[in-house]
Amino acid sequence: MLSVIVAGFAGVSTGAGIAYFWTKNIAKNSFLHIEIEAKARAKAMENEADILLKKAHVQVKEKEIDLEVEFQKRVAKVEERNRTLILQTKEYVAQEEALKLLEQKVLEKEAHLDMLEVEKKEAIALTVDKMQNVASFTKDEAKAYILEKVEEQSRAEVAGIVRKYEQTAKEEGEKNANYILAQATTRYAGEFAGERLINIVNLPSDEHKGRIIGKEGRNIKALEMLLGVDIVIDETPGVILVSSFNLYRRAIATRVIELLVEDGRIHPGRIEEVHAKVEAEFEDKTFEEGENILIELGIFPMHEELVRLLGRMKYRASYGQNALAHTLEVAKLAQVMAAEMGGDEKLALRAGLLHDIGKALTQDLGGSHVDIGVDLCRRHGEHPTIINAIYAHHGHEEPDSVESAAVCAADKLSAARPGARREVLESFTKRVKEVEDIALSKSYVNKAYAINAGREIRVFVNAQKMSDNEAVLLSKEIAKEIQEKVQYPGAIKVNVIRELRATSYAK
Repeated sequence: MLSVIVAGFAGVSTGAGIAYFWTKNIAKNSFLHIEIEAKARAKAMENEADILLKKAHVQVKEKEIDLEVEFQKRVAKVEERNRTLILQTKEYVAQEEALKLLEQKVLEKEAHLDMLEVEKKEAIALTVDKMQNVASFTKDEAKAYILEKVEEQSRAEVAGIVRKYEQTAKEEGEKNANYILAQATTRYAGEFAGERLINIVNLPSDEHKGRIIGKEGRNIKALEMLLGVDIVIDETPGVILVSSFNLYRRAIATRVIELLVEDGRIHPGRIEEVHAKVEAEFEDKTFEEGENILIELGIFPMHEELVRLLGRMKYRASYGQNALAHTLEVAKLAQVMAAEMGGDEKLALRAGLLHDIGKALTQDLGGSHVDIGVDLCRRHGEHPTIINAIYAHHGHEEPDSVESAAVCAADKLSAARPGARREVLESFTKRVKEVEDIALSKSYVNKAYAINAGREIRVFVNAQKMSDNEAVLLSKEIAKEIQEKVQYPGAIKVNVIRELRATSYAK
């Protein structure tokens, strides 16, 4: 029995050993297979990485080539531009030298004319003496007679000479002038008065221009009379211009025209209806804007009329600076200054906000915005310090408090800082009026119109009493007087127009 057990145990042990070695061999073979597969995958990944790296090198090289080509193109453009500038500079210098020579010739001719004038005076004096001895003229009568005859003859001769040299100067200087203008306009595009005087209304199509004009112009006449603006319809496709010095009226007019175009029904009755509606909307809108300002600054309460006028200041400009923006700037600056000086911040803020309130009505009522503002604030029970600040900020009174002084200083800071204001509307209207008055003061001038933002004036003269040569001299006289009496940028072109119309009837 024991031997059987031992034999069985030995058999089991042998079987287990065989199973162990067989299992180990199978596992070894399995791991060897996995290792070979892993090495194969690693080799494939390495090859793929090499391919990607080569592609990246190729792409980088292509990019470098593209950049080099682009760089060479830019270098070529720069060189071409430099060559063009050098040629233009040489041409400009040559033109400038030609212009100087022409100017020298003109100066010589003027000197010659001065010499002729002296000789003329000497000849007149000699002739007067002779006539006094030969005829029965007194010295004064002879002198007057000679002067009258000589003046008639010399004016025609001088006018002919002036016209001749003017034509020469125009022909020679035109190229140079065009070059200078082209260079100036490409380097600087300054703001001009037209940007402050017009609004542009876009139209869906040009046929709307005909609707706005109306039959025999009745629609455009109704618009201009009702809205108080000028409506300019020219050949510019898809737009019309609304022109007026009053920003508020111009904004209302623009909105009215936009609504009429959207609606499509344009006739005098509809125009009046839409205008009344838009005017009411703007009144509500200005009041709302004034309220928003008071809420933002926290200075309630304030009378409704002042609130509405505060909102209307958005549509008012002074020397190119928006009146509402200026007012808010002054108010906040005055508040800070008053706080630093131990004054009443809220009172200074309120005084700064109301210091220019009269400007909201100056275009409608005329007169000084200071007087209008004082009257408004007194009528609605504003603080005496606010009244004093309105007077003091233009030197009508001395500041009587810290708050008034803060408003005066803030007003100067807001108006005088670089770029805050530009001489646009006020100086423009004054200059236009002065130029027209100079032209109208001359003999035989019927009408004079300043156009093109005051840079040109058209003078219409009586053709029956003035010749072509005298018209040339008149343009010179007007230009000289404008140069002496009016301050203006650039140049003003004087056009004297002499037109004779003859009308007769066949019966």
